[in-house]
Amino acid sequence: MNLHKLILTSNACYKAGRTITPRGIMVHSTGANNPNLKRYVGPDDGLLGKNQYNNHWNTDKPGGRQVCVHAFIGKLANGMIATYQTLPWNMRGWHCGSGSQGSGNDTHISFEICEDNLSDAAYFNAVYKEAAELCAYLCKQYGIRPERPYLICHSEGHELGIASNHGDVMHWFPKHGKSMDTFRAEVNRLLENGGSEASSSSGSKSVDALAREVIRGNWGNGVERKNRLTAAGHDYAAVQAKVNEILSGKSTSTTETFESYTVAKGDTLWGIAAKKLGSGARYKEIKTLNGLSSDTIYAGQKLKLPK
Repeated sequence: MNLHKLILTSNACYKAGRTITPRGIMVHSTGANNPNLKRYVGPDDGLLGKNQYNNHWNTDKPGGRQVCVHAFIGKLANGMIATYQTLPWNMRGWHCGSGSQGSGNDTHISFEICEDNLSDAAYFNAVYKEAAELCAYLCKQYGIRPERPYLICHSEGHELGIASNHGDVMHWFPKHGKSMDTFRAEVNRLLENGGSEASSSSGSKSVDALAREVIRGNWGNGVERKNRLTAAGHDYAAVQAKVNEILSGKSTSTTETFESYTVAKGDTLWGIAAKKLGSGARYKEIKTLNGLSSDTIYAGQKLKLPK
């Protein structure tokens, strides 16, 4: 999970200051063809990119509406998928209206997944994974069970009588062979494995396992990587030494093999990851594996790709 925080302090919902005891999570999607986080989260923090229209939700009533959620998932300016927390998790959001049985605003943490044109499989798979990891993180933090009626989408909230009549996310997930049942199963799998890979602080993980997470890009780079591993109680020096050993090909424990890829004109790391690895969000693995310090690549360049 690539979690950042930018609280929408100018939104009337935040100013209202009401709190809840989180008992569930409600998944929403934005209903607009714009996968960029900067459309909803602002101002620019150096990662989001500038919203030239300044129509993000960090205003009193965005578009004249009383709306606010706890987080958004979508694209940063560099194309990377991220989650931005926009309200304290225990603050009452304005996200689902109400129904015959009350309102999920009083019980459920909420987040919006930024929609694209609904047909890009690579983008969908990346945000689906990010959303599952966010839910595993929140389930673990608040003791929420990853099952209906606790982990639901907006359309299920309406069926349960605690939300207005919206169709999200069931107008999108089935287009890619997914449902809320498959989503809940994935969250449950993550919880059984210790939660979100990037946010897990399980001290029982082996150095080898942590090193492979680092190579996949789950722990960031440079100082960020060191700080996150140390904060989670891991031995940064030992993990980094194992990373270097694996990447040099000297590790006797590695079972991973790699294939070679020659960069073509117009290729990007995101595009290569989407085409060859099944998800553009895995571009970080290519960067780490090849020791790249930036996203710049050139035609004819040889890259190693994880299998």
